[in-house]
Amino acid sequence: MTEAKNLPKVAYFCMEYALDTKLKIYSGGLGVLAGDYLKGAKDYGFPMVGIGIKWKQGYTDQKIDEDGRPYDTYKNYQYDFLKDTGVKVTVKIRQRDIVCKVWLVDEFGNAPIYLLDTDLPENSDPWITGQLYGWFGEERIAQEMVLGIGGVKALRALGIEVDVYHFNEGHALFAGFELLREKMEKGMTYEEALAATRDEVVFTTHTPIVEGNESHTIDRLLYMGANCGLTIEQLVELGGSPFNMTVGALRLSRITNAVAQLHGETANKMWAGVDNRSDIIAITNAIHRPTWVDSTMLELGEKYDGSEESKKALWDAHMKNKKALIDFVYERNGVKLDADKLLIGFSRRAAPYKRSNLIFTKPEVIAPLLKEGKLQIVFSGKAHPLDDTGKKIVENIVKISKEYPNAVVFLENYDMTIGKMLTNGADVWLNNPRRPKEASGTSGMKAAMNGAPNLSILDGWWPEACNHGVNGWQFGDGKSVDDFATEAELDAHDLEGLYKVLLNEVIPTYYNDRDKWIEIMANSINSIKEYFGVKRMLDEYYEKMYIK
Repeated sequence: MTEAKNLPKVAYFCMEYALDTKLKIYSGGLGVLAGDYLKGAKDYGFPMVGIGIKWKQGYTDQKIDEDGRPYDTYKNYQYDFLKDTGVKVTVKIRQRDIVCKVWLVDEFGNAPIYLLDTDLPENSDPWITGQLYGWFGEERIAQEMVLGIGGVKALRALGIEVDVYHFNEGHALFAGFELLREKMEKGMTYEEALAATRDEVVFTTHTPIVEGNESHTIDRLLYMGANCGLTIEQLVELGGSPFNMTVGALRLSRITNAVAQLHGETANKMWAGVDNRSDIIAITNAIHRPTWVDSTMLELGEKYDGSEESKKALWDAHMKNKKALIDFVYERNGVKLDADKLLIGFSRRAAPYKRSNLIFTKPEVIAPLLKEGKLQIVFSGKAHPLDDTGKKIVENIVKISKEYPNAVVFLENYDMTIGKMLTNGADVWLNNPRRPKEASGTSGMKAAMNGAPNLSILDGWWPEACNHGVNGWQFGDGKSVDDFATEAELDAHDLEGLYKVLLNEVIPTYYNDRDKWIEIMANSINSIKEYFGVKRMLDEYYEKMYIK
């Protein structure tokens, strides 16, 4: 185990942090990971600070209209718990000096996180820190310049010493450009500055789809001033043309990591053609247990010995959480679910590859289960504001919920509160992305530690944990997109697997063999809780990435 004494000092750059529902500076999984990471750093005394942005309007508040269609709303948030550091730094964007105020957030049991804010009267462009992921092109570059360039300048102004700069996704790459500029300003050649910067930067890549990795035209970077004095030739050498932020980060870092073992294989295949890049290793994501997991379930899982007393205690504790979820659903949606019926939880960003509505593909199979009350499903998740296809997926699930009002529920405006209620209270956790397009996925870890076994494709983190029929279930048999001629064939294969396991194993066990179900719950908790806890993840980052 890593000792916190005399460790490298780390500055962790990320566009979003999920720390608490009341701080609206996150959209989903990337932010949840970052928030849990900085909470773990605080718990275990690791020398780390976070750099982020104070988003005035956060991410979208995505509501459902009376016709069942999602729509996006925005409002300006005020946070009286943020602390004014008294520090301001300036970033030159489009030849204009943009002042960035630096706020401190340490309210939620996290290591210090410094948030940059351009919503100031002295700025001609106060909108830059307006909406998280709200725009593309120039606006996105401006936001990433504030995070990266402004973040490095903030660290200097705050007097914070840094040994390692950790870029969580390619959004932070311009911090590397600022580090290059500093060194060249002190007299280093570009080659010397590049070598020295690479030596202090590490990078985490998440997106396992090439098209999902952000890129910009070179002339736009120059126009915005994002190049920090780098020439066109140097930019092309780092990130290509158009300039790919992930490729740039791969070449500007000493080492890179993917976020699950399978994702490590995927990332190495994806970026095999990038020369002069850092090695890509795999460090599997993990979660902050105090934030997401009922400590009673952890304790009872650990004490479980198969006795009638331990079975009853574990089941009663789970039913308490399940009834709390049912009350929550009733409060939000006016639907009263049945605590005695199997309840599946599913919360994911509404994107086509996550296949949120896969389970409904064959009504002749699923409809009788819903009508008879054998199955209840609670969904939640947002589509990206500009993703019409994702919104159609949500609309479809809402439509189905109206067809089966006592069995299918969609909770609008997904956030940390909904995520915690679902992962605490579901009986089983469903996940069915097109393999291998899920980088990691941490909601299944939360559910598993709360005694909700996973029913999942062998994607993301689940291949490392799944013991079929013992601590959860897999379906799809590890088949991937490459194993089929079309995505439709993969979908059909996975659907057949889902129905087979659901109908022949999950449902019969839940209703006919309660003792076995409780044993699977206990195995789920005990097989997941340590390895997929944040301490193991932090130890691995220090041992494999931060310590040279």
